Amino acid sequence: MTEYLLAWKLVHVLGATVLFGTGLGIAFFMAMAHRTRDPAVIAHTAGIVVLADAVFTAGAVIIQPVSGAFLASAIGHSLWESWLVASLALYVLIGACWLPVVWIQAQMRNLARQAVQEGTDLPARYDRLFRIWFVLGWPAFIGVVAIFVLMIFKPALW
Repeated sequence: MTEYLLAWKLVHVLGATVLFGTGLGIAFFMAMAHRTRDPAVIAHTAGIVVLADAVFTAGAVIIQPVSGAFLASAIGHSLWESWLVASLALYVLIGACWLPVVWIQAQMRNLARQAVQEGTDLPARYDRLFRIWFVLGWPAFIGVVAIFVLMIFKPALW
């Protein structure tokens, strides 16, 4: 049983690592591409970012609650313990930020591709989308860090 439990812990830690690492990497590369103001660079980078979200983030989003629920149950925690409830609430908040971000990234990619095809600058809509994308990234990032804190310290919040 111990090896089985450790394997689930490994899956859970790897899933958390993928979520955090992919999110941080995506944010960094999108911000660096945006700074160039070069539609070709942005189109290429955003294309990779959209793919990375589909391949890595989406899979980890599914793995985390499944492995987390299994671990909590196997270790003897109630899913109603305050730190777990807070973690799940933050997970929902992060998802509420991430879903529009995925759509926004695809829109920014499309706008940059269109600017490349037409030989024009990025449209004003691109900049509006980038600002929204940037703002939505902060609560998601802080939420993931907060979940790490809750998972490690397991505080009694109420």
